[in-house]
Amino acid sequence: MRNAVNKEPTYYNSLYQHGVDEKRRVQIPAKWRPEKPGTELTLMLWPKAKEGPCLRVLPPAEMAKMVKAIDAMSNGDANKVVLKRFIGSESVQVGVDKAGRICLPEGMARAAGIKDEAMLVGLLDRFEIWNPQSYKKVKASDAVLAHEAFKLME
Repeated sequence: MRNAVNKEPTYYNSLYQHGVDEKRRVQIPAKWRPEKPGTELTLMLWPKAKEGPCLRVLPPAEMAKMVKAIDAMSNGDANKVVLKRFIGSESVQVGVDKAGRICLPEGMARAAGIKDEAMLVGLLDRFEIWNPQSYKKVKASDAVLAHEAFKLME
């Protein structure tokens, strides 16, 4: 939540390109930082078919929704355990330091190809962290699909 008094949500929109320091810390835009000190974000390796993986970042409320959705799946559905195992083993809680940065775990950063630059991409209710070159490919793919995708909003 951005404003605890008015209960205004945080919207993760826009693109930000930031450097990644030698400790793998990346700056989070001020508008995207949790209002409440000590709030942890969930960082997970998110597989993508063509473009390669990125790091997906969920605020606590969105992580809770994801867990609830998975828990609502039938216990007989083999995908339930696969999702729990994958997300559970490929995610980590990260705090935002006083300078507004999060530290990317070495293995996750390596798997997503993030080295000295990162592209932070807003997804409205969460955001992703991409290798800038990989994101260019995703953006091109999204541009091709956007016309059809926007038909869903009519």
